[in-house]
Amino acid sequence: MDCVFCSIAAGDIPSAKVYEDEHVLAFKDINPQAPVHIVFIPKKHVMSSLDDYDYALHADVIARIFAAIASVARDLGLTSGYRIINNCGKDAGQTVRHLHFHLLAGADMGEKLL
Repeated sequence: MDCVFCSIAAGDIPSAKVYEDEHVLAFKDINPQAPVHIVFIPKKHVMSSLDDYDYALHADVIARIFAAIASVARDLGLTSGYRIINNCGKDAGQTVRHLHFHLLAGADMGEKLL
């Protein structure tokens, strides 16, 4: 499998790490869409997207990612708020077929999503 996020998790491609534990890696996006733009991935390629989600197999992975997101948001002092985005599939703009979530913050994004 040729997956850029797997290569980042393995350390083969450098990244600006923000968070790392046994299961989750978070790093600054190389094409930020907000002043704070961090990508959260499971270190293992367990899903290409949420389309592959199975509660029995993946609930722990999702919980660990969201715990990491909350921890990073606290550590960065994102008290004014932040947005979490998951692009699922080509029409949603998913460009890397490895489950990931974007944390965006540092600007007033308003209510509109598009």
